[in-house]
Amino acid sequence: MSAMIALIQRVSQASVRVGAEVVGAIDAGLVALVCAQREDGERQADALLERLLQYRVFSDEAGRMNLGLRAVNGGLLLVPQFTLAADTSSGLRPSFSPAAPPELGRQLFEYMVARARAVHAPVAAGRFGATMQVALVNEGPVTFWLQTGAGPRGEVAREAAAR
Repeated sequence: MSAMIALIQRVSQASVRVGAEVVGAIDAGLVALVCAQREDGERQADALLERLLQYRVFSDEAGRMNLGLRAVNGGLLLVPQFTLAADTSSGLRPSFSPAAPPELGRQLFEYMVARARAVHAPVAAGRFGATMQVALVNEGPVTFWLQTGAGPRGEVAREAAAR
């Protein structure tokens, strides 16, 4: 079973450049490095986006991580990053065979950005296939690895078990 991946960081600000051009920037919110794997589709992208918007990594009035991105009206900066699918289990060079082929990766990333902009603001994005410079100020630091659909706890696995 495939699983889209996101490495998220809670930030006070972040931006992504392609060359000299800033192609996306946010103030406080989340940076999500996003990767599609070979068998992923829109369902996995939707499930991952929903987790990104609701994942409770922001502090409530008691100082506990109890609030999601929607609750704090934070920004979301989506950055495509196929290297998250790397197989590093052997040797000294990663294999990227688990990653989605470039055209599928592009399609799912662009789909996720469009869906995110339809349901949340502000949303900014990096550029698929470009060499990017990502700058951020990690608040906390708070960093989490999210994988949707993998194993018994993933969203897609729960949907399959419910059938």
